[in-house]
Amino acid sequence: MMKHSVVIVDDHTLLSQAIESMVNTFDKFKVLYTCKNGKELMGKFAESAKFIPDVVLMDINMPIMNGIETTEWVTKNYPDVSVMGLSVEDEDSTILKMLQVGAIGYLLKDTEKTVLEKALVEIVENGFYHNKSVTSLLLKSISGKAKQEITFKERELTFMKLACTELTYKEVADKMCLSPKTIDGYRDVLFTKLNVKNRVGLVMYAIKNKIYTP
Repeated sequence: MMKHSVVIVDDHTLLSQAIESMVNTFDKFKVLYTCKNGKELMGKFAESAKFIPDVVLMDINMPIMNGIETTEWVTKNYPDVSVMGLSVEDEDSTILKMLQVGAIGYLLKDTEKTVLEKALVEIVENGFYHNKSVTSLLLKSISGKAKQEITFKERELTFMKLACTELTYKEVADKMCLSPKTIDGYRDVLFTKLNVKNRVGLVMYAIKNKIYTP
């Protein structure tokens, strides 16, 4: 019986090998190869048509080219290849982003073996796999109720609190023992995250969300 080909993209070698061994026990599936990041997958796709699989199991957090970027590239350039997220990332915003860029399903890595096999079968037979949590998330998204949480790194929070004071950006840099250029980077990232255009907007957000108390 002809088996459906699967590629695993995951930068954790031992985990990738474990998933490969598991998938190879499934009656209808066989792992073609594994990759450590999106750039490596792009190279394999470009090398030969025989390296283009039916399904890609995609991790999210990877160096060089992450899962979201890679999924977007695969679905744009190889629409016949089905991509399913397989990650430890359980944030609604991450899952939703994967679905928005073209993933046809999403599972957490602690999923039971039988569930993974069922998901692969449904992908090749129906073109997608949505468990209850993903279906619920999609429904909330469609109705405009999906929770889009903004997360901050510890240094970003420290910068934001200091930016709410009378200190200049140069003084903030001295206070955090960082270069002015690095501080400018924090400022620009936060402006983008919060969709604000200046320091006043940053301060208003910090006060409103109780990150800084005057």
